[in-house]
Amino acid sequence: MRGAQVIFTADDFGRSTAINQAIVQAHQRGVLTSASLMVTGEAVSEAVALARANPSLAVGLHVVVAEGRSVLPREDVPHLVDGSGRFCADPARAGLYYFFNRQARAELAQEVRAQFERFAASGLPLSHVDGHMHLHLHPAIFPLILSLAEQYGAHGLRLPRDDLGPALCYEPGRAGTKLLWWVAFGLLGRWCRSRLKDSHLVTTERVYGLLQTGRMAEEYIVHLLRRLRVPSAEFYFHPTLAPNSEPLGPNPGDLETLLSPVVRHTIEEVGLRLATYATLAR
Repeated sequence: MRGAQVIFTADDFGRSTAINQAIVQAHQRGVLTSASLMVTGEAVSEAVALARANPSLAVGLHVVVAEGRSVLPREDVPHLVDGSGRFCADPARAGLYYFFNRQARAELAQEVRAQFERFAASGLPLSHVDGHMHLHLHPAIFPLILSLAEQYGAHGLRLPRDDLGPALCYEPGRAGTKLLWWVAFGLLGRWCRSRLKDSHLVTTERVYGLLQTGRMAEEYIVHLLRRLRVPSAEFYFHPTLAPNSEPLGPNPGDLETLLSPVVRHTIEEVGLRLATYATLAR
């Protein structure tokens, strides 16, 4: 769709130096417009410094309540983290636990607020909010996220809304997993959208990255860009300079796609506009 706004986001900003440097390269030399910051990442201080040095990079909060560290000490959130201060690494298991454990839900409210406060302490403008492994969509967490995103001045919120057909055509071998994710996150996204009716937060019509997470190849992205029929879309990636790939990201292939001249040429040829959640809100 000519004139459509497209946001290119990198997740896990602050997780490692290899990821941080890949994000800066993708922004300075490629099509990346935004990044989502893990405020408890091992390289978060470096990420904040890089964001300040690149003010055109829109930075949002990547809320972590699985496979990562908490902001609050273990004694404040004993039902959320283990002895080393880390959340459960399995998002499905963590989601079930949060749903059924009332004490964990009370501690989640404290922890999520602490992550927003740490982001605010960085002094960076809050572009958007999303969640590691999409746990920000969890029924016990989304109301917290929505309220705090509005309170802390975010412009947008990520609600995954991928297209099943192109993902199945591109990589049919994972059809079962993709179908399961498409149904589960489709239902969660619909529930979340119903709670955004009175909010100033914007969402995009499509969000691509869920069904091809860890495999956002140039060919796939070009195909999506050429067939885009909505006024706005977000494409999220997990780039890194590290040579080894993880199954669901980060991986160097995502960085190659963000730096691809073919991707940039396609954006220009189709008449799309690179955007952020702030420009979308305006």
